[in-house]
Amino acid sequence: MTRGRLVRITVPVVVAALVAALPFVVTDRFLLKIFTYAGLNAIVVIGLSFLFGYGGQVSLGHAAFCGLGAYTCANLTATLHLPWLVALAVAGAIAAVGGLLLALPSLRLKGHYLAMATLGFGELMNLAFVEAVPLTHGVDGFTRIPPPSIGSLVLKSPAQLYWLVWAVAGVALLLAANMVSLRPGRAMRAMHGSELGAMACGVDLVGVKVRAFVVSATMAGLSGALYASAIGFVSPKLFSVTISVGFLAMAVIGGSNSLVGPVLAAIALTLVQYLDALVPGISREAAQIVQAWEPDVYGLLIVVVVLFAPGGIGALWRRKRAGEAS
Repeated sequence: MTRGRLVRITVPVVVAALVAALPFVVTDRFLLKIFTYAGLNAIVVIGLSFLFGYGGQVSLGHAAFCGLGAYTCANLTATLHLPWLVALAVAGAIAAVGGLLLALPSLRLKGHYLAMATLGFGELMNLAFVEAVPLTHGVDGFTRIPPPSIGSLVLKSPAQLYWLVWAVAGVALLLAANMVSLRPGRAMRAMHGSELGAMACGVDLVGVKVRAFVVSATMAGLSGALYASAIGFVSPKLFSVTISVGFLAMAVIGGSNSLVGPVLAAIALTLVQYLDALVPGISREAAQIVQAWEPDVYGLLIVVVVLFAPGGIGALWRRKRAGEAS
């Protein structure tokens, strides 16, 4: 076995073990919730990286897919009392349908026009979350959502919820990595490089775009459903366009043609919001300033990455490995 192959096998196993062991080291309930939030964001960003980083399709409406998954899971478990696994599957399916409905009219759009279309979709869905009071409870929020359960096992503790979320994130990362390494992934990279060139090579652009939107929306819906069950409360402000911009910032900073980079960016940008809890000595006032300027920080980071590191974290990592190999 070559050294490179050994590293590719060993590193993911070690990282997975460290992630799984975190609740044994961090016993503070609030800190575990923070790392759970990071896992939820990572699931969304994995799907968004599949769409944007590999397919070159911009989306400013991914928070809407999270909302579809969250409210679907909330209604099925709290109102209809269906099993949680059934609600999770239906939430992912509803989000997938939302991704399909967004993809079809957007097939002829690209660049800024596609971004505006997804932005409009996100705004319309957020308005629907506010106005559809019988289903969403409006601005008051949907409360008393049951926790996740698998058969007779009810997952209530912060450690259990952390393991559940990161297990789903791990499966999502593994599936996305397999997809991008096979023929669909090669077709997406070809489309990202040049749509005309990909079409000339026989790539079905319509099919590739639709599948990318559906897969990405499904992951966002699953993240929303997990959030609703883990936190027990959802409201429309959790699925605003500002949240979608944050997801896109994580994908851009993470880099194109990479899945690990966006996951690292999702974790880092999530933890920044809780500096006062994570870093000793930082005052609450300083942390509030960072939180208040969060959208501006995201925008500044995107500009910095575009200007000085166009490929993001993923490109920097690939460059480092290439330098070591040479």
